This record gives sequence, structure tokens and C-alpha cells, in this order.
Amino acid sequence: MSQIIVAQNIHGIVLAADNQAIRLNEKGEEISLKMDRLIPIATHCGLLVTGAAEGTDMGKTLGKFIQEEGMTDVQDIYGASLAFLSTEYERFMRKKCELLPIDPLHQVSFILAGRTERDKEMPFRLYFLWTKKKLPRLDGDEISYTFSLPRRMGLEFQLNKMGKENAPLHEVLKKVTEGMGQLKARGGASSFLSYATITLDGFQSINP
Repeated sequence: MSQIIVAQNIHGIVLAADNQAIRLNEKGEEISLKMDRLIPIATHCGLLVTGAAEGTDMGKTLGKFIQEEGMTDVQDIYGASLAFLSTEYERFMRKKCELLPIDPLHQVSFILAGRTERDKEMPFRLYFLWTKKKLPRLDGDEISYTFSLPRRMGLEFQLNKMGKENAPLHEVLKKVTEGMGQLKARGGASSFLSYATITLDGFQSINP
């Protein structure tokens, strides 16, 4: 599974992703490819895709839907995204299972990140959308300060502390990029890394 890391505090959100993915062809053979795991879906909202490469197509389709509906607040987008992506994921799983037996490589999950104007003391939100109970149903959980997948508990501990202390966002970004760099050096991440921030100014892709 390709590495993803998210962290937030009152100043904003940092998103990081390894864009390498594995897809199964019709013969069941694994194919390595590059994908865009970080998808802006509104001015102050982004989606991070984990798991199967097909999740990117679902995320881009969601982005078009959100923009057509004119949604901007992440709390509204969360409810709409959970319903929309659940339908898309169920359709994807049914199609896949017609061709191949169910495989962990088929699993997809998402992290929704964005800003809300309804809570001045906590203006940013992170949500994890995943198959918590059973395939292909998606459920959602709110993320407090940080989350990584695969889990990196040492890094999460440091980022959680920075979140509680409301460290400047550039320091959080530095810690995340350092963490991804260390994983890359150990073979835990590829060279296809991407980063983004969400602040009061909106979603911004970062090239560290």
C-alpha cells in the first residue's frame, strides 16, 4: 500500500501522498503505475485517495459533482461525499468481481480534508472514509490531528503533539516532508511524492 500522511491544526491542513499504485490487469497480473492521489474538489477542500488506482477516477468524478452542486463547506461536502463515493465504490466492486476474485488490491479508501466556516475555533476538518464494517460499504470517521496509512506511529506521535500545540503550518509541512523522505530512503515510499496544504487561502499544491 502506498504511503499517505495528513496533519492539521487551527492554521490549516498538510496532505502528503506517494503516487505509486498497483493495478491488476484482466489476467490478474500486477501492473505498477503512477497516479494523482491528491485531488482538489473545491476551493478549500481536497481528497486524498488510498488503495486501488481506480479510486482516482472516483475522486475526480466526485470533484465534478461537488463543483456542480456549488458546495464549499467541508461539513456539507463530507455528507455528500460519503453517499456519492459509497455508490461509486459499490459499482466498482461489482464490476471487478465479475472479472476477478475479490482481492485486497481492490480496496479503496479516502481522506477528505477541508475548511468549515461554522466553527471559528476549529475551522479545518479531516475525515477518513473507509470500509469499516464490510465491503463494499463505506463508513466515515473524523480524524483529530493526524493520520497515516500504513500507520507510522512514531511520526503520528510527533505530528499529534504539533497539532495540539498549533505549531506553524510550515513547521508541520517540514516534519511531514522529512518523514516521507525518510520512508523513501528506507524503501517505504517511491519517488512519486506530492504534497498540498489547505489554509484560509484555499487548496494549494506544494513542491518541496
